Amino acid sequence: MEKRFTDYLASLNEPQRNAVLHTEGPLMIIAGAGSGKTRVLTYRIAWLMQQGVEPFNILALTFTNKAAREMRHRIEQVVGHDARNLWMGTFHSVFAKILRIEGHRLGYTSDFTIYDTDDSKSLIKTILNEMGLDDKVYKVSAVMSRISAAKNRLISWNEYIRNPIFLAEDTEAAKPKLGEVYKQYVQRCFKANAMDFDDLLFNTNVLFRDCLDVLHKYQHKFRYVLVDEFQDTNFAQYLITKNLAAVHQNICVVGDDAQSIYAFRGADIQNILNFSKDYPDLVTVKLEQNYRSTKKIVHVANKVIAQNRDQLQKTVWTDNDEGEHIEIIRAATDNDEGRLIATSIFELKMRHQAPNTDFAILYRTNAQSRSFEEALRKLGIKYKIYGGLSFYQRKEIKDLIAYFRFTVNQRDEEAFKRIINLPKRGIGDSTIQKMVVAAAEHNVPVWEVVCHPEQYLGKSRIGAAIADFATMIKDFMLTLTQKDAYETASHIAKASGLLRELFEDKTVEGRARYDNVQELLNAIKEFTDTPDREDKSLSAFLQEVSLLTTADEGDKDNEDAVSLMTIHQAKGLEFKYVYVVGMEEDLFPSQMMLASRADLEEERRLFYVAITRAEKKLVLSYALQRYRFGNLRPCEPSRFLDELDQRYVQISRIRRDGFVDNAGKVVSPPDMPRKLQRGESPLREKMLERSSSPVSRGVIPPPPANNYLHKPSANFTASNPALLREGMRVEHAKFGFGKIVKLDLQGADKRAVIQFDKVGEKTLLLNFAKLMIVEK
Repeated sequence: MEKRFTDYLASLNEPQRNAVLHTEGPLMIIAGAGSGKTRVLTYRIAWLMQQGVEPFNILALTFTNKAAREMRHRIEQVVGHDARNLWMGTFHSVFAKILRIEGHRLGYTSDFTIYDTDDSKSLIKTILNEMGLDDKVYKVSAVMSRISAAKNRLISWNEYIRNPIFLAEDTEAAKPKLGEVYKQYVQRCFKANAMDFDDLLFNTNVLFRDCLDVLHKYQHKFRYVLVDEFQDTNFAQYLITKNLAAVHQNICVVGDDAQSIYAFRGADIQNILNFSKDYPDLVTVKLEQNYRSTKKIVHVANKVIAQNRDQLQKTVWTDNDEGEHIEIIRAATDNDEGRLIATSIFELKMRHQAPNTDFAILYRTNAQSRSFEEALRKLGIKYKIYGGLSFYQRKEIKDLIAYFRFTVNQRDEEAFKRIINLPKRGIGDSTIQKMVVAAAEHNVPVWEVVCHPEQYLGKSRIGAAIADFATMIKDFMLTLTQKDAYETASHIAKASGLLRELFEDKTVEGRARYDNVQELLNAIKEFTDTPDREDKSLSAFLQEVSLLTTADEGDKDNEDAVSLMTIHQAKGLEFKYVYVVGMEEDLFPSQMMLASRADLEEERRLFYVAITRAEKKLVLSYALQRYRFGNLRPCEPSRFLDELDQRYVQISRIRRDGFVDNAGKVVSPPDMPRKLQRGESPLREKMLERSSSPVSRGVIPPPPANNYLHKPSANFTASNPALLREGMRVEHAKFGFGKIVKLDLQGADKRAVIQFDKVGEKTLLLNFAKLMIVEK
């Protein structure tokens, strides 16, 4: 092993080796894109173990279970099976493990349920109904996001209710009862012996705050703490790791501030930017050599990210080939964009004999995939869309897992509501609601009502059906104590009637659902057949499944297909040929991310992530017209295209013959006023130069000049659209100051016609436009 590890050390460059060998004291590894950070983390842990550190004393935190598995496997190759004893996993999986051990200190049992998004939304909807609140005002997703944001900032429901600022914000948003909803949600989760994903971090912080002996125990257990993707941590995650490392101070964080793209999930880039303030004796190692991309791709990425003000300075470089120029494709419409991209992929496949898996199409929003799917299908190119409905979110899978959950935890009210009349047993919604209300009024679990329906509901015709359900669950509970996960799951699938109902559905969809349930049972069999797994119970399987992320549900058959995904989903991946599409203002950067410099810098970091996924070739594309909200609308190229290093950019595949209308006919738009052609950027001038005479004559309008774009005020904050009135002075993040001329508040697409001081009259959709009231 000694020789083998020495060989591995020799494969590292000097900064990588320094990061591996510096084991004592706080360390921050700034890892540029493609710089080999996974290798460094792997060898660092292996080096610690070789120095005699017990694996039980090492805590390594990642953001996906897949990343943790890959790292553990690579460490095993170096140090052997002892690597299986590492405390390694996602934040949520590691702290769920601690809470299953220590959660009784907070009033939970070890078999608590972990609610997914659907469970949380269902519970919130129930609470809104019980409180008589309008779910069109208190939209479930918005309420859940508000609660999640509070938990990520470690703001409890009682702190939230007492805070006058939150009350004022909620009142302005017409949701004055939101604090009470938060309170009811937390109390109902606790009563159900359930935690949502945010609770796994929130409750760990509460545990460490209120039970100092527990904190002391884990501070001394984890002598070395390592955190991957530290730029993606939120305040709750930051505080947990800081507390755990407080005794030994052996904390190593790895990340790249330039790839911090999850602010919408609560990630705080300040955690990595200000890390040195927490540890004055911090050692910083920069991994700046890129092993992934060509020189031109690296240069372009550096030029783009240099536009951001808030960042840790580094200079990424590479010894790789110069490579090809970055190609920009300009298309007439979004459909034309799809066709041009698919044709480009086809040409590269033929030229290089490349498999489909070498190609990725990245977009800002999932809704953009349609035109690319259609174009790829026409050329017979296989593709796979990431981010669709995951296996464990399919209805038939959630139904059976709800049976598993209720068998394990009879306080799980959301699972109960899902299965009590599934398959149908004559227990209607009104009866289910009465059972839930009775449980709440008597402060007992709903299982107590199920077991004694006459006591809580009186005699009724469906009493026998409820009694049969109770008997069935008790049978499942008995099986749970005697059989492993697979035997228990198979028994529940059959005895519940779910399997039979799916089998009897002979439609194509019914057959697919039946096959999906069989695949779930296969997964459970694989779980129980794992030789080194100590706990093979159904409860253990549920714990593992509840913590899966979308990145963990990969394509097991490794089909040769082009990957289609959002840029967020592409983080951590790499492809030889990458197409970043929809490079248009208000799409990328998103119109929702133009309210502040911080928002715009996050969008730029997202663009940086997209660029750095490419190994050999990077293609960027945009359309001059795109269907949005059912209408064909003109588009202007993204400001990010202006920020590219022009030395490494080439414009190609420009449509020389105008726009394509709804019928597929080529048409020319009317001439554009010459004043809008002044102030063009160098890139946009090149775009015009490469076009044929109709463009140069102004027949095809160039994008509006960048010189009028407005810089938002320092205190810019979008006002509630409900407060807007005709005649008001407002500020828009991009168009500047103006006056509301007309409001159209009828229908779903509420609009405002605004006469802007510098850019004239524009009609904006209020669902998307961010406007700050300046004068009423």
